[in-house]
Formats: sequence, C-alpha cells, structure tokens
Amino acid sequence: MSKEFKVLASMRYPGRLIMIGMDPDAHELVVYAVTGRSPSSQARKIAHENSGLWIKPTDEEVLRQGQVDLLIYPAVFFHNGIIVSNGKQTIAVKEGFSDEYGAAGLLAHTLKEWEYEPDQPTYTPRISGCVLSGGRAALSIIKRGGRGLAERSFYEVPLEAGRGKLVATYQGENRNPLPAFCGEPLDVVLEGKSTEEVVEAVYEALKPPEGEADFRVAAAAVKAVNLDANQYEIAVINRWEREEV
Repeated sequence: MSKEFKVLASMRYPGRLIMIGMDPDAHELVVYAVTGRSPSSQARKIAHENSGLWIKPTDEEVLRQGQVDLLIYPAVFFHNGIIVSNGKQTIAVKEGFSDEYGAAGLLAHTLKEWEYEPDQPTYTPRISGCVLSGGRAALSIIKRGGRGLAERSFYEVPLEAGRGKLVATYQGENRNPLPAFCGEPLDVVLEGKSTEEVVEAVYEALKPPEGEADFRVAAAAVKAVNLDANQYEIAVINRWEREEV
C-alpha cells in the first residue's frame, strides 16, 4: 500500500468516514465511505441519483432488521458546493445553505439543534462536512458527552494540493461499545488524480487482515472539476457488486 491511507488502514472498524481535501492537481475532493458489522448495515449501497449520492438498501427485508431511519439517507449533495454527512442532517445543511456563514459557520448554523444518533448503547456520532467556493471547507462531529449532552465540534479544513483531513464515527477499535472518534480530524495524503484511483485506494485501505471479517460496504469519491460551474467527477464502489461479497 502507498502512504496515502495508512491512517485509515490502521482503523479496524471506522464506521462511516469523511475525507475532505484536494487532489495533487488542486481539485477539491470529498470521500465518503461506509463500513458495517450487522447484516442490516451490510445490506446497503451508494447510488448516484440526480445531484447527490444516496445510501440505499440492497435487500429491503434484511435492512429492516436494523434502525432503518439511521441506515438510509442522502450522503452527498453537490451543487454550488459539496455537502456530505452520515445521516439525514445532509438535508438540513443543504436547506440552510448560504455563503454568508463560511464553511464551519454553515455547519454550526445548520446543525445547532442536531444531536448524536440514538442507537443505544453506541450513540453513533453525526459527522458532516462541506466544501464551498473560494477554497473554503470544514468538517464537524456531534457526539455524546458527559451526562448525555451533545458535544459539537467544527473544524475549518485548509485546502492544500495532495492533502486532506479525515473524520470517522468511531476511533477504529472493533469492540463493544464502539468508542467514538476523538480529537481533531486526522491528516491524510491524497495521491490519486482520478476519482477512480482515490476510491480504489480507500476501498483497499479498508480491506481486513487475512482471515478476518470484511466490514466494507461502499465508498465514493467526488472531485470538483470546476466547483463554480458545478462540474464534478464521481466514482463509487459497492461491495455487493464485487465478487468477494
């Protein structure tokens, strides 16, 4: 493996993850990936529809064994910018979209009343991100803090060619209950110039050690060829479409 996603490869179970940065040619880049341990979490895919990427079921009956409201959602919207999240809060950010707030300000404004997911005892964090025109980008995480109160953190992401930041729902250990991601977003190197190269590298980094369970569900990369003109390149990998499922 290249040095590109070693930090990701060290996380046995990241849950869902977002990366925001730039490819080596200074195009804005957003990556979203999904892993899952339960049958209902595995019974999903990423579908490109209209101006977005949606988490959809591959098996409705199996999916209904889990918390459907938390499993099916729009993951990415791309129009006059890129919005990404691990839940239905993607809609809230889109509906409240405005250039006046800046990147971190947009997330703070639109997510001020959102809390972590109600999946006891894990209480999965809500992670979100956005890329706006003018080289502005941000990531956020909302997780359960002391006395059950929501802790909201918002981070400006400096956009630099070949670099990015990563946030995940979980810290990476495969145990119960799953430990929430902690600390600031992690640094990642973005070497691939095409969305296909990037998404393949992410998918490979999530591959389990020999003989262990494969938690991969799907991964997607969105590159802004021209953000102001709403020109994007998209690549998606769904595990259910590959031979190893």
